[in-house]
Amino acid sequence: MKVCGFSFVRNGVKLGYPFIEAIRSILPLCDEVIVAVGDSTDNTLEILRSLDPKVTIIETAWDETLKEGGRVLAVETNKAFQAIPAKYDWCIYIQGDEVIHEKYFPVIKGAMEKYLHNKKVEGFLFNYIHFFGSYAYVGINSAWYRHEIRIIRNDKNIFSYRDAQGFRKRPNEKLKVKLLDAYVYHYGWVRYPEELKEKEKAKIRLYNPDEGAVQGHADFMNQYTYEKAIEPVALFEGTHPAVMQDRVAKQNWSYQPDLSLRYASLKDRFKKFMGKWTGWFPGEYKNFKII
Repeated sequence: MKVCGFSFVRNGVKLGYPFIEAIRSILPLCDEVIVAVGDSTDNTLEILRSLDPKVTIIETAWDETLKEGGRVLAVETNKAFQAIPAKYDWCIYIQGDEVIHEKYFPVIKGAMEKYLHNKKVEGFLFNYIHFFGSYAYVGINSAWYRHEIRIIRNDKNIFSYRDAQGFRKRPNEKLKVKLLDAYVYHYGWVRYPEELKEKEKAKIRLYNPDEGAVQGHADFMNQYTYEKAIEPVALFEGTHPAVMQDRVAKQNWSYQPDLSLRYASLKDRFKKFMGKWTGWFPGEYKNFKII
């Protein structure tokens, strides 16, 4: 069994992405990791060049005309995926703000081996933990997505879907996947506040071509604080991945959430109740078929 990882990044340093930790977290599971590095204005490319011999870099130019729905993120993901040689069986996808804990390696490797020759299984679905405001807190609002596909077969009929949150198979079929007892740790909303502001201001340009909307979001983010988000959170009681320990220890901002805020709305409370007692989360988006 041969496994290749893949990812993409642009201006990872300037925008505070833990992209090095993300890639390092999948290296032990992979024979090679291919990273599509966009035309950055920081030293992202130089850092990746010295990261590990197993990392292969392809330099890309982002299509600045794709300014709706985050489509360019899927395009960059597909560039990395299409560069994976045919000799690989499974492909592990990781985004620049995601990390896989090493405690899940046996489960992940075991599943890839178990279903290697079962072509009905087109990928694997991961659970998610979403950190917010600080490495000490996790979001509990039902708006956070619970699952995403992060391992797929090396089948070039598979493609990154919409804004690179998931995958589909040509012509437009949902993948048949197995749900793993493993989690992706999502750190997208934990970074130095000024980096978060810049990240969000850069991100909106990938989703909305309207300059008025872009400027409005920029004005909003300039005044943003984690506390103003009024985000329901809970104390994180687990451990962070080994590759994240140094970054966690260097946190130099404070976040004092209101832990009495359990749910943002009656609608959110209803979703949580139904999910707990029936396993059905009303309105949940599922871009996959669990088999």
